[in-house]
Amino acid sequence: MTTHYLWWWLIVSVGLLPLAAGAEPARRAYRIGVLNEAWAASHPTVEGLKAGLRELGLEEGRDVTFDIRFTEGKLEAMPAAATALVRAGVDLIFVSQYAATRAAKDATKTIPIVFTLVGDPVASGIINTPAAPEGNVTGVSSLQAELVAKRLEILKTLVPSLHRVWVIHHGSDPSSTPMVVKALEAGPRLGLEVVPRGVLTPEDIGHALRAVRAGDGLLAPESSDADIPTAILQASLASRVPAAFTTALWVGHGGLVSYGPDYYAQGVQAAALVAKILRGARPGDVPVEGSDKIDLAVNLKTADLLAITVPRKILLRADSFRR
Repeated sequence: MTTHYLWWWLIVSVGLLPLAAGAEPARRAYRIGVLNEAWAASHPTVEGLKAGLRELGLEEGRDVTFDIRFTEGKLEAMPAAATALVRAGVDLIFVSQYAATRAAKDATKTIPIVFTLVGDPVASGIINTPAAPEGNVTGVSSLQAELVAKRLEILKTLVPSLHRVWVIHHGSDPSSTPMVVKALEAGPRLGLEVVPRGVLTPEDIGHALRAVRAGDGLLAPESSDADIPTAILQASLASRVPAAFTTALWVGHGGLVSYGPDYYAQGVQAAALVAKILRGARPGDVPVEGSDKIDLAVNLKTADLLAITVPRKILLRADSFRR
């Protein structure tokens, strides 16, 4: 047997050997596309997702990899970023807030999508029903409409003399409608006049805020457009008007108070849905969940600036403080 023929015979023979008992072919890591309007890849929901997947035995690099697209606040960039993830062939798309969820849903009808930070996924047209969302979308709702009455109540508790609260929201976000309805229902019960204002542009925001008077309050929305809560925060501090926010993120930047979901915890919660889908579940068979960690945060320094004495009942219930 010639040397050349011997080598050829050895290669073929080895290739025909059966796998060792119990051995399986190596499986490629799942590719998770991420889309949000953040300014960096380390959005709290994404960090929570990674931590939650690790707890469920899915290690980054070994079992999953991430293709993260963030648009630095540019909502108009969402559709192109979503399309790029679809073309990249990711196995699942993880999104935060309405604009990213809408863009992903418009970009694909087949790739599974798991959302976070969507205030009302039914009202916004993302799903049909939480128990059986159907299609390729499921996720975790941040319960914007369900929590708005409690935010108003907390603001009234902090400032008992408060009589009017402005609810400034994005006019093109359909999930704002049930939130406004709930706020209007809660107002009379709390002795508050609730004034909704839908805005679309920075000029609209400025015009709405110029109508706010001393003795009024502000309620910031959960919005894909960070311009609205940012403008409300600036107006609150400059004019010393009390404002309530949807997440402790804004309290960390100087907001008076927040009551709402913890972004990191919502990512951890969504990880369980992502793991189910990667392991074979259909998104339409995975019920949408409400955020299971709701925090109350207070900025004591801002309370001092606004000459507000934080009541003991708020101090005892708060999950976090900023000083």
